[in-house]
Amino acid sequence: MARPGPGRAGSARRGGRRPPTWEISDSDAEGPAGVETPARGRDPAEERRPAAEALRRLRPGQAVRRLAVLVDPAVLEDAGADTLMEALHALGCEPRAEPQRPARSLRWSRESPDPCPRGVPPEVWAEDEPHVLLLLEPEEFVRGVLQLTQVRGPTCPVPWVTPESPARPHLAVIGLDAYLWSQKPSAQETQQPEHPAVTRAEVAVGWPEVEEALVRLQLWANVDVLLVASWQELSQHVCAFTKALAQRPFKQARESGAFPFCTSGRWAAGEQVARDGTGLRRAWWRQVRQFNRVSPAVADAIVSAFPSPRLLQQAYMACGTEQERLGLLADLPVKTGKGVPPRRVGPDLSRRVCLFLTTTDPDLLLDLGS
Repeated sequence: MARPGPGRAGSARRGGRRPPTWEISDSDAEGPAGVETPARGRDPAEERRPAAEALRRLRPGQAVRRLAVLVDPAVLEDAGADTLMEALHALGCEPRAEPQRPARSLRWSRESPDPCPRGVPPEVWAEDEPHVLLLLEPEEFVRGVLQLTQVRGPTCPVPWVTPESPARPHLAVIGLDAYLWSQKPSAQETQQPEHPAVTRAEVAVGWPEVEEALVRLQLWANVDVLLVASWQELSQHVCAFTKALAQRPFKQARESGAFPFCTSGRWAAGEQVARDGTGLRRAWWRQVRQFNRVSPAVADAIVSAFPSPRLLQQAYMACGTEQERLGLLADLPVKTGKGVPPRRVGPDLSRRVCLFLTTTDPDLLLDLGS
């Protein structure tokens, strides 16, 4: 009679039943047919990955590529508009030629990421930014200045501003200074113009009237005016404004927490103090170090003599005179290295520490050398 193999004998000893003889394929590794294996818990890192990827797209270098500058075709008719378009292309954003209202204006449009990071206010992902930059010719701006300076009171209608529009307007004027200089009357002009009233009014506008109009625009309508001499300056301003808009979602996402300056799990700075008082001496040492011109050795000398600010305050209260209090720490020895002459804390720091712990004047200047 044949002897059983070792595998068969071993299985008989374990369970007494003959194991199946069919082969196990790769698909059978998950379990018998008809039996569902329990689903594994989702890795927390996998859950955080989409939010981290969306937050990465918010960074200024990535976000500026998701921002489009909508330029009215009337702006492109100017010969200097090529400088603006080249600057926007170099910045990395996408300039588009689309009709805008009002004409000769620029707007900004944002492409929302998918998915959006959690904790970011919904208004951050608005497709259209509530800003519009209106380009004005010097002649048009001068006419608006006349309207603002001739009519007194906040009820005066503000040019270029539509009350029902939700967008916040910004004005830009190229070459106003050169225009005002060119409009100054010369001594040789003796002929009467066809429209003397209009010409005299425009000639009467100078920088005092322009500055008055700028103040009224800012106070009455919250409209700021950019006065530039060339398209190059305008392009620099538009690029800087575009970069600021691109950085806004990232900053709001970073500051959306209750205390964004604290890191999770530990203090961002300072010393941890346990319930049993461990760390208090080190915190007191760091407070002394915050005074100007205090080295670690000087802080060690003060903390060694007075391990806590309360003990130092008690020592001040025990002093009989003000001079004694001010010079309490002056003669404390400071440990120095070999070959270095001995040092002491000195009267200046002693006076500053004393005033810091005893004064009741919040406006007192502690450091006379600052």
